[in-house]
Amino acid sequence: MFEFAWPWLFALLPLPWVMRLLLPVADSGEAALKVSFLSDLEGLVGRRARANLPAWRQQAPFLLLWLLLLIASARPQWLGEPLPIAASGRDLLVAVDVSGSMDYPDMQWKDDDVSRLSLVQHMLGDFLEARQGDRVGLILFGSQAYVQAPLTFDRRTVRVWLDEARIGIAGKNTAIGDAIGLALKRLRLRPAQSRVLILVTDGANNAGQIDPLTAARLAADEGVKIYPIGMGADPDKEGGLGVLGINPSLDLDEPTLKQIADISGGRYFRARDGQEMEKIRATLDALEPVTQQPTQARPALPLYQWPLGAALLMSLVLVILERWPNNALQRLLNQKRFVRDGQRWRERIKRLRRRR
Repeated sequence: MFEFAWPWLFALLPLPWVMRLLLPVADSGEAALKVSFLSDLEGLVGRRARANLPAWRQQAPFLLLWLLLLIASARPQWLGEPLPIAASGRDLLVAVDVSGSMDYPDMQWKDDDVSRLSLVQHMLGDFLEARQGDRVGLILFGSQAYVQAPLTFDRRTVRVWLDEARIGIAGKNTAIGDAIGLALKRLRLRPAQSRVLILVTDGANNAGQIDPLTAARLAADEGVKIYPIGMGADPDKEGGLGVLGINPSLDLDEPTLKQIADISGGRYFRARDGQEMEKIRATLDALEPVTQQPTQARPALPLYQWPLGAALLMSLVLVILERWPNNALQRLLNQKRFVRDGQRWRERIKRLRRRR
């Protein structure tokens, strides 16, 4: 089906004539009488035929040029058949703790020791990128929480922003309650059946303005399910200690995270290594998508280049006729005009002879 994307632009059709009526006549600042040179006289020969044309015929090329420009500006397009868009799924926000303890290298992945944040970036990055049909977003939190990526279907970009997260970018402490509150602010306008928050942390709430359990109750009222993931190896695991000589896994507040999951109707997960994180990802990936209102889109084939190209070609011809009146094109047009005028005169003479 053919249509114009912006048909209201055709209301500008009388604009040149309105401007001609309203604007004052341009004053060149030159004297009324000037010396004519030979080149000017030669140019008059080529312009004489056009000067003898009626006013409407002189303005017709410019009217056609303006009409072509308006057609191109109105964005003509050919619409194809409606095609379904994959908009069935969840609105899924991931809140990732980027406090200082997430840099602790007590996680195992492919026989290598990696930091907690590195494992989260790898495993959850793959999880987010594979959520076909879901709108996903990213929140980073430490002493404060902020939205790194709003809810979007561009899962690849969210994955890149997760990979670019750095320790301490939001502060050294852990504001779990603020992270949940910010997620609620983003999810509350979405359909109630599709609100999901995955909360990844390795510590306890020690910053922020909102208590985590209070935020969990608000999440339950808004229909947001929270799936907390507690990161870190067991506290009795042999290995290096933190900066203060204490294993950071001792800071993990599992009872609070379990209460958050129970209050909001979610489920708590514990990730001690890469294998458990892989199982958690598989479990999260098995979330049943919720059917939302189906959407359709019609592919549009733009056609503006054709009237725009015709206007450009026509402008080029008008410039050639104006700047070089004695060119081959003008001579050809004059020759055709003279031939046509000669035929008219011969027909008139024949009609006169018949009358006699």
